[in-house]
Amino acid sequence: MAMFSYTPLLAILTIFISTSAVRSCPPSDRAALLAFKAALHEPYLGIFNSWAGTDCCHNWYGVSCDMESKRVADINLRGESEDPIFQKAGRSGYMNGSISPSICKLKRLSSLTIADWKGISGPIPACITSLPFLRILDLIGNRISGQIPEDIGRLHRLAVLNIADNLLTSRIPRSLTNLSGLMHLDLRNNRIWGSLPRDFGRLRMLSRALLSRNYIGGTIPDSISKIYRLADLDLSLNRLSGEIPASLGKMAVLATLNLDANKLSGEIPYSLFNSAVGNLNLSKNSFHGYLPDVFGPRSYFMVLDLSYNNFWGPIPKSLSQASFIGHLDLSHNRLCGRIPEGPPFDHLEASSFAYNACLCGKPLGACR
Repeated sequence: MAMFSYTPLLAILTIFISTSAVRSCPPSDRAALLAFKAALHEPYLGIFNSWAGTDCCHNWYGVSCDMESKRVADINLRGESEDPIFQKAGRSGYMNGSISPSICKLKRLSSLTIADWKGISGPIPACITSLPFLRILDLIGNRISGQIPEDIGRLHRLAVLNIADNLLTSRIPRSLTNLSGLMHLDLRNNRIWGSLPRDFGRLRMLSRALLSRNYIGGTIPDSISKIYRLADLDLSLNRLSGEIPASLGKMAVLATLNLDANKLSGEIPYSLFNSAVGNLNLSKNSFHGYLPDVFGPRSYFMVLDLSYNNFWGPIPKSLSQASFIGHLDLSHNRLCGRIPEGPPFDHLEASSFAYNACLCGKPLGACR
């Protein structure tokens, strides 16, 4: 009789234990996370204090799991956050150490964010490209060095690649243009060198390409104009040379084009002055010639900066026909003649026209 009573209880316990095991993350994922943690040191906030117990899917800070597979799907660790743990400490985060290759054992990982910790160094683990479900790789704001993995193009699901503000010394891998689903590319403020891939235009889903403050040389690929979703292109503070492809002025949604502080030359394509671009910074290059008198109602600029070039001749009168110009900077050129009257010139300061050959009229001195 006692045996008969015990059997249902044993069955219930067996079901409970089995259910708990299914709801917990696999031991292999837990081991990979603990190895990842062991390679890092976070001395101030204690964000890893919650990484205890057997179930890494529940209450482990910054870790989320897939509801069906119970595998680790997201790691989201940001050193700049409004999370209560930061507010309580009254400071931003700092962490040093390196990113352990053990992260590559999390085969269902979809998002990896280890951002703005300021002290994490070492390379991006080359095995990161073996994660078939990875959609977001965000390592901004650390001291990561070495190469961008040469076979980064294997990550066919990748939509966000943000490795800005690090110490990477690398070419842009040729395989990068295989990332057909990439929407956001941020490589700013590294030591990336070499030229842009000629087939950069294969990144058809890209909406933002931010590559400023590097050592990128060569010319701007004409194929960029094939990226019909591209709204923001920042190639400033590099070593680009040659001319601007005229096709950039025909892009339907390109709103911001920053090419300042390069070695670009020639004439500016007329199409850029009557395009969708509303923030255009071409300052600190070697453009020359007359400013084209082609502005009209389609010309709408929050910012139009053509300073520090070699433009000569008069200021185009058609600028007054633009539908809007917020900030205009024509300083440090070789322009000459009377500054046109009326908008947008009547709200601009003298600094917008300073250091030219012989400009005159408001807001500069009177013409003689």
